Parts: sequence; C-alpha cells; structure tokens
Amino acid sequence: MKTKLWLLAGAAVAMALANGCKPKGAQSALSGDAASKVYVAPGQHDEFYNIISGGFNGQMSVVGLPSGRVFKILPVFSVHPENGWGFSEETKPMLNTSHGFVPWDDLHHIAISTTNAEHDARWAFGNANNTPRIARVDLTTFKTVEIIEIPNSGGNHSSPFITENTEYVVAGTRFSVPTGDDNQRDVPIETYKENFRGTISFISVDKEHGDMDIAFQLEAPPFNFDLARAGKKKSHGWFFFSTYNTEMAHTLLEVNASQKDKDFIMAVNWKKAEEYIKQGKGKKVKAKYAHNKWNEETHMATSVIKDEVLSLDPRELKDIIYFIPCPKSPHGTDTDPSGEYIVGSGKLAAIIPVFSFTKMLKAIENQDFEGSVDGMPVLRYESVLHGEVEKPGLGPLHTEFDGKGNAYTSFFVSSEVVKWNIETLQVLDRVPTYYSVGHLMIPGGPTGKPHGKYLVAYNKITKDRYLPTGPELAHSAQLYDISGDKMQLLLDFPTIGEPHYAEAFPATLIKDKQVKFYPLEKNNHPRALKGINDARVVREGNKVHVYMTTIRSNFRPDNIEGIRVGDEVYFHVTNLEQDWDVPHGFAVKGANTAELLIMPGETSTLKWIPDRVGVFPFYCTDFCSALHQEMQGYIRVSPAGSNVPLKYSTGVAE
Repeated sequence: MKTKLWLLAGAAVAMALANGCKPKGAQSALSGDAASKVYVAPGQHDEFYNIISGGFNGQMSVVGLPSGRVFKILPVFSVHPENGWGFSEETKPMLNTSHGFVPWDDLHHIAISTTNAEHDARWAFGNANNTPRIARVDLTTFKTVEIIEIPNSGGNHSSPFITENTEYVVAGTRFSVPTGDDNQRDVPIETYKENFRGTISFISVDKEHGDMDIAFQLEAPPFNFDLARAGKKKSHGWFFFSTYNTEMAHTLLEVNASQKDKDFIMAVNWKKAEEYIKQGKGKKVKAKYAHNKWNEETHMATSVIKDEVLSLDPRELKDIIYFIPCPKSPHGTDTDPSGEYIVGSGKLAAIIPVFSFTKMLKAIENQDFEGSVDGMPVLRYESVLHGEVEKPGLGPLHTEFDGKGNAYTSFFVSSEVVKWNIETLQVLDRVPTYYSVGHLMIPGGPTGKPHGKYLVAYNKITKDRYLPTGPELAHSAQLYDISGDKMQLLLDFPTIGEPHYAEAFPATLIKDKQVKFYPLEKNNHPRALKGINDARVVREGNKVHVYMTTIRSNFRPDNIEGIRVGDEVYFHVTNLEQDWDVPHGFAVKGANTAELLIMPGETSTLKWIPDRVGVFPFYCTDFCSALHQEMQGYIRVSPAGSNVPLKYSTGVAE
C-alpha cells in the first residue's frame, strides 16, 4: 500500500511540473551571444550531422547542429508518400515481416557505427519497437538498405546498441513472451513466470558491407529490458542492460513491477558466448523472421523468410550473465568513454549509482554474490559500486559524457540536465529544460571519443515554447553549449514526431562521401532504360508494362491509349539525369498509392489498376526546371474487354 501511495504522489508531482511549474528564466534562453553561436551563415555548413529518432512516426530525421535545421526525413519503418517508400514495387519488400507487409512502426533509438569505439559514420541503425526489427541506413545515400526482423521478441525498445567495432548490433526484449512452437506459445498469461522468456539478440554486422545476420540469441529471465550500452576499451567484450519488472508481474506494472527496492543491470559477457559457439554449444531453434535487403545496383529490394536461430541458455552455459543490483525501475545504463564506469539510472531513485568494471571483475573472481536468478549470480551491490551521486535531481533517466571527465544526466520529473564529475561524483552544474526531458545527446557521447561542445535535450512537453497548433503540440529539442564550466541554453527547435534518442557526429566524416547520382551504365534494374529510344509500352495479358524515361522536361511515352479498366499497369520509370539533385517525380490521377521520387540514374516502379473509363493525366511532382509544369502526359482508359489498340507516343521518329 505504501508503494502505491508513493507512486501516486510521484505522479502528482510530475503532473504539477508538467502543467504549471515553469523553471525561471524561460524567456532568457537566447540572451547574450547565444544567437551568434547557433547562426550558420548562408552558404556555410553545420558542424555536425544529428540523426534523430522519429518515435511514433517510424522514421529518422537528419538535422544540422548547431542550427537545428531539418535536412531530410529519412523513411525507415513507415511508408512515406513523399518519395514512394513502401509504395513503389521496389521498396515494398523492405517493409515485409513474418506477419506480412507492415506499413508502420515505432522508432525509438539510433546508433551510429563505430571503429575502435569512435564514430566512423558508415551506417546508422534504428529499432522498430512494435514489430521487432533493426534497420541499417547507408550514410552515403541516406537510404535504408537493410531491415532484419527479430524473432522471439514481443517488443524491441531495448535496441539498437553496438559494440565498439560494430561487431554486433544488440537488442533486448521489452515485453517477454512465450517462445517455441505453437503449443509452447499458447499458454495462460498468468503463467508468466513459468512460460515467458526474455531474449537478447546479437546481430552480426559484416565489416566491409554492413550486411546483418542474427548470430545468436541469449535466453534470459522474463524481465523487461530497457536501455543498454556495450562495454568499450577495457570493458570491451561485455554488454550492460537495464532491467525492470524483476518481480515478473504481468498486470498493472506501474504498481506491481515496482515493489522491490532494486532491479538489476544485467552484465553479459558476449566474448564468453562466442567461445561456447566455437565449441559447438547452443541449439538451433525454429523461429520465423524476415530479412530484407536493398540492392543499389538493381535499385530493388528482396525479402527472404528465415526459419531458425542459434540459441544459448545461460542457465546451462555458465559465466555469460551476471546481475548487478540497481535502484528500482532503471531507464538508462551507460558506460563512460574509458569503459571503466557503468552508470545506472533508477527512475524512482534519489541517487545515481556508478559501478566499476574493475570491481565487477574482482567480485566475479571472488564469487562475491548475494544470490542468484535462475542460477545466474547476483553480484553484491557494495562490492561493485564506485559510488553514488547524492541528491542529483528527480527522475534520472539517461547519461552522456563530454570526454573531459564529466557526465550529464537527464531528469524527467525535475525537468533539468545535471552535470557531475565521474571520479568525484560531485554535482558541478544544473540547467532547466522546457519541459520534462527524456533522452539527451552529446555528439559522440556514447563513444570513446565524445565531442564535448554541445548537448541536446529531447523534451516531451512544449507548452508555451512555440505557436500553438491545436490539441497536439510539437515535441522539442534544446541545444546547450557545454564547452565551458557552465551549461548555456542556445536554441529551441521542434522535432519530427516524438524524438527519443539521437546521435550526432562531425559532418566532416561523411559530407564529401555522398552519392550524387547513380551512373546509368551501372543500373542493373531488369526494367531500366538507357535512353529515350528504349521507351515503349508492352501488354502481357492483363498486365501492361510502361517503360518510361524522364529527363528535363518530358516523359516518354507521354500519351498512352489501349489501357483497359482492371488492367495492372506498371510504370517502370528511369530518371536519365546524370547530375546531382535532379530527381523527378511521377504521379497519376486516381492511383491509390503514392508518388514516385526517382533519383538521377535510378529506376522505380508504380503499380496502378484503373477503376474507371476516362483520360487520366500524369505529371512530374518534383520541381526540376523552368518547364516543370510542361512535364506531363495522358493515359486513355477504355472499358474492360474493349479492342482499342495499344498506342503510345515517344516523340521519336518511327
């Protein structure tokens, strides 16, 4: 009963802060030289790329820092009518799953690839929380090029987290579920403790090409897994997951999963797991999941359904998993740039515990345990503890590092960011956020080489920060200067969807490596055209293939007759441009799909089934030249069964 009253009181405090209590100084955010620090003059470029999760919109956004300008909405897990992602025939397979085509998901977290624990910015990874998947984005094209589904998982919030050389992208289960065959999965929910399992998935990443595969899964107790970080440098080979609901409750979790004083940080020795795999340990288990890849040469995606994974059970294979007690309901688990310190953030705690990797190894060596979970040891809290940050704030969530010996933690309830020293654990500074900060981000903050110049707070509530837009207000990011002893608020900027985590890296890593167009001679799409002379229309039964070219400022063919109601019409459109930033769009009246946005040298296909007789215009949707408006054509649709001959014009002499 006391726990329930305490939780209700905490909720009341949070609501009061959210709805009425504003930190002082809200109108002075851009005082002094703040505006000059975020100003990027015309023709100049931002210093950092910031890749931000879109949360419930399922996409990523690409933002410049320090300006806060949005450069691109990058489609990942949700269909995107702006460019036909998930609508074109080529991209539909990217959103395939074992459940079929899924047009939306919930993207919470970003990870940028690293080498030697430093950003190399070859790829960005994102998680699908709802239908568990991991996506890989190529940062030379800013295109999603691979999506792999995660079986044996009921939710994929705890991902994607990467090892220091991007050997693995790792994902933990948010919602533990029954696994196995149909009989094993059809169990009463009240048998949660006995029949549900958590899983931790280690997804390998090819060093050269980035191709992903599920290397192995670890079985784990039916906890809920939240955030995680890989060890780095001295702790390379380990992974650290925050866990909650160690009570293993299955109803009213806000009360029933908050009974104990402590939950756990789960420490995983993945190098030990690799040893067991080399010894032939583990077992292949049935698991249905989709693996989708984009091919830049054919400009097409393929989807393959796989049916098994390698599973390791740490209850049988010892020395893989250890538990570190942590204040209840932790959100973040973060490792400092040296890899020595592991920071836990219990959402309901009034302290921040900091654990020592060196002490953890010593405790394991000495078998300094205070119990076990499913036969896996629980380390003694005091034996692993480096120390506690006292009275840092209310509602600690997530910690990042500046590379200068300092840590920065977000506090949801007290709406602030707190700076503290990792060694001494002394609080050094605190600044308010506006309001209710969730994640925060320092460029390079999760790596071994942070760039301690800026910090961005990602806030959930924006009352009074922007012009009102009806019942729903924008979520917000706030940029702080952390280059000095004191943090300074520089800028507010609204975000796309609901941001959770983000990562930023120096623009110099990739800005000169961008793909500017696709060479036509390398376009191996089976329906690609190399020039306007190849434009044509071909009927194959009730299927009609329109081989179309687009170039400033015409389509070929541009007038088509002989199409019938009910035909499946495929427009295979090749953009013949060989110049940077000259995409062409394509849309046809009445099509129950989206436009296509075809990059220079690319081929893309729109499927259209006309449902009525008439003449239907099509046109270029993306401004391309002074004669953009003249870039159009017509399609005549006749009744089903009519004998109107197939006819088209290309402007080329017969």
